[in-house]
Amino acid sequence: MSDSISDFITIIRNASRAGKEQCKAKYSKLHWKIAKILQSNGFINEVKEGKDKNGFKNIQIALKYVDDSSAITDIQRYSKSGRRLYFKSKDIPYVLDGLGIAILNTSRGVIKDKDARRNGIGGEVICTVW
Repeated sequence: MSDSISDFITIIRNASRAGKEQCKAKYSKLHWKIAKILQSNGFINEVKEGKDKNGFKNIQIALKYVDDSSAITDIQRYSKSGRRLYFKSKDIPYVLDGLGIAILNTSRGVIKDKDARRNGIGGEVICTVW
């Protein structure tokens, strides 16, 4: 049994720690939405759809660096396949006292923690980024 979200997060974490400019991951709608949230919050530069040599879709991510250090200090999986963590809107955890973001899977789609609190929506916390 594998967790595709953990694999996706690990690809991004390893590439940013290794100083890579780009990384590629398997395509899924959930991965795409997570990557778009990271882009809109300034953690990565660009997200594009691509195809590998066998014709399968993938996600190409251009990582962002500020003064030779990665914009992503750390990205961690919060809710795991063996232990799902759901929160009400009032109980959503703050990441580094609001300096980072949490990405949630809700009934209204994948959104960041600030939007979930503002709209009064709870859900499963997928990952945290800072």
